[in-house]
Amino acid sequence: MSHMKYFMQRRKRLLEHMTRLDYSLILITDPSYIFYFTGYHSALGAEWGRPELFVLMQNGESYLITPSMEEEMANAQTDLTQVIPWTDGLDNEWRKPLSQLLSKADSERLGIDYLKIPRVVWDFIVEHKNQNNIEDICPIVESMRMIKDDYEIQIARHTGEVAVAMLEAAMEVAAPGVYEFEVSLAAERAGTYKAAELMKKYYEEDEPFNYPNISNHQQIMAAGKLTTMCHHRAGMTQLKHGEPLFICHCGAVSFKGFYLGFDRTLFVGKGNEEVSRLLNIAEASQKAALSEIKPGAVAEDVFSAYAEVIQSAGYPIPFRAGRSLGFSVNGAPQLAKGDQTILKEGMIFAVDGGADGQNYRTQVGDSILVTKDGYEFITPFTKKHDELIVY
Repeated sequence: MSHMKYFMQRRKRLLEHMTRLDYSLILITDPSYIFYFTGYHSALGAEWGRPELFVLMQNGESYLITPSMEEEMANAQTDLTQVIPWTDGLDNEWRKPLSQLLSKADSERLGIDYLKIPRVVWDFIVEHKNQNNIEDICPIVESMRMIKDDYEIQIARHTGEVAVAMLEAAMEVAAPGVYEFEVSLAAERAGTYKAAELMKKYYEEDEPFNYPNISNHQQIMAAGKLTTMCHHRAGMTQLKHGEPLFICHCGAVSFKGFYLGFDRTLFVGKGNEEVSRLLNIAEASQKAALSEIKPGAVAEDVFSAYAEVIQSAGYPIPFRAGRSLGFSVNGAPQLAKGDQTILKEGMIFAVDGGADGQNYRTQVGDSILVTKDGYEFITPFTKKHDELIVY
């Protein structure tokens, strides 16, 4: 697979950090981190009682310790030094190969994804190594993941195409009397076909690991007065004429493992004056945030511009102005108060605006790529209210 070079490059950069910090071994357990460095898509994990472990040694050797049922797939998806299989209940499972690798560590200093590691793995490590010599590498990994490489940017743009196709399909189906879940099913179907189209055109060499079906996460969707519930899921509520329909794609769309943010508030049948007024504020707050985004900007300043619009209109701040995106639904930096990260070209964010009223809440969100002189929309879609009326 030609994209394998990107995973190799990421491991090489991690090894440079490892050498600088004199770590003899780095252990990573988080599925999104493992994918970022190896290309391995896991179906299991600690929640199944089956931890999966990526180990990088100071000499550059790399290992994936995984359940034996995943061995064939892991070998096909990665180009590591060795995939080490283990079987449930036999020969001390994953502990035996991990202890062998720990014993090879030349120095006492280890790096682990401390905020991600399952407790059962942590307890095993501190039985073998001095806890005082174990350091958290999550800040290093997060800093690496902030700037996207060419492969990630390509996937992000394609994820945006999938999300837009999903919203277009939702708008075609949405009508008075239609259930929320029916709108969600239409969006999922359209997104899956768009993903399959893109995979066939751009990623044929990845077979048989192209997975077009849109993710297992339930679609965030709320109709009418339920819009005041920020993360309501698509359910049995029927759409009503003159009422809003909020659709959020956060977590609901994942293409090649990449997540993004994309939200719109729609109008069923006709406009709604109260909703339109709130939506104007949401859109203005997002516009203010976007006006700050460029290389050299401070993350907190993006939030401040967004917050000023909402508070000046007399409404409470509903949430942060946005977050970093990638192979997990949420990353660093955050477009939030207190985050002093300097924005750089190649970062990807979800940038949101919102306003919470007594009867309704409105939200608008897009994913953007920070460019050398500003930003690029990854989810280009209309915000004109008359074009957001369905049925």
